[in-house]
Amino acid sequence: MYFDLNDEQQQIKETAREFLASRYKPERIRELIETDLGFEESDWKEMVELGWPGLALPEEHGGQGLGIVELAAVFEEMGYALAPSPLLSNTVAGLALALCGSEDQKAEFLAPLAAGEKRGTVALIDAGSAGTIGEFEMEAQAGDGGAVLDGEKVMVLDADAADFLLVATSEGNRHIVEGDQSGVSLLNEPSIDPTRRVYSVRFEGVEVPAERTLPAEREDYFPVLQRVCVAVAAELTGIAQRTMEMAVEYAKERQQFGRPIGSYQAVSHRCAQMLLETESARSATFYAAWAADASPEELPLAASMAKAYASDAGWRVAGKSLQVHGGIGFTWEHDLHLWLKRARVDAAIFGDAHWHREQVADAILTQAAEREPAVA
Repeated sequence: MYFDLNDEQQQIKETAREFLASRYKPERIRELIETDLGFEESDWKEMVELGWPGLALPEEHGGQGLGIVELAAVFEEMGYALAPSPLLSNTVAGLALALCGSEDQKAEFLAPLAAGEKRGTVALIDAGSAGTIGEFEMEAQAGDGGAVLDGEKVMVLDADAADFLLVATSEGNRHIVEGDQSGVSLLNEPSIDPTRRVYSVRFEGVEVPAERTLPAEREDYFPVLQRVCVAVAAELTGIAQRTMEMAVEYAKERQQFGRPIGSYQAVSHRCAQMLLETESARSATFYAAWAADASPEELPLAASMAKAYASDAGWRVAGKSLQVHGGIGFTWEHDLHLWLKRARVDAAIFGDAHWHREQVADAILTQAAEREPAVA
């Protein structure tokens, strides 16, 4: 199958590249790292004007009604630029509401999300837990016509910038909790990736009315996870592309024994391997994005393949780039480590490569068993 972006998708990608390149020079990224939220509200407003928060949300609820291919195109450029932004956390919340929310919940939250009037995030991982995908420890206690939440969630993306959180509980539900609701407290936690804020969020007797609990069940959220994995894989692909270009540029300029180091096979072969892994990650990611839009039955396998491969490739390519740079690549002053750290975190969130390879293996074995003829 031949696949390439159509004219509209290519225009979205090029616009994203130009916009992000003009806003996120490395020195500005370092400045934003030192701010409270880690991003600039004026930048977010411009992303809203470009329609990115509502890119994959349905038109009837204020979104652009485009697909995951367009979303992947934007997120590849987000990774390439290493843009500090709440776009990922907001996208996860929007997709969860669009695919799993009630009609009233969609009507209340999706249009403000798409318009940039509200921001959301998800609170999934319980403090002290292994963080296994789909398994949650916080219990929703019965309350006065709803639920009461007590517990702590960690690794919550952009919680301080979010107007609401989708909180996962042990029975598989998601509950909409306002960020400023009584009983909710936040603590900014350190992360190896300084360009994206993560928080621990404490819930103490937080009351959730019945109409703020999403009607979907545990398995219903896997299509959300799969689409989010495509977006993260696209971001990892952008990181791989950028760090590969850094390595090639350095290999052309840095001279050793009177000639560029890129002329030596030890360096040129490494750069060629980086290109191979970057292009393979891109192919896997955009195939999964196409499957999300055109062949949903293929998405579970395709999304896990993309996330597993891109998780490894993003980290490996950034690591090889560091090796090409030699000693300068290990310094704080060089910008390469910022991309490498984002790659490390992206590789871990929403299922690491090991977890997704297990999903691929299970899916392939299941398909093989279904094709096997019954023995008389």
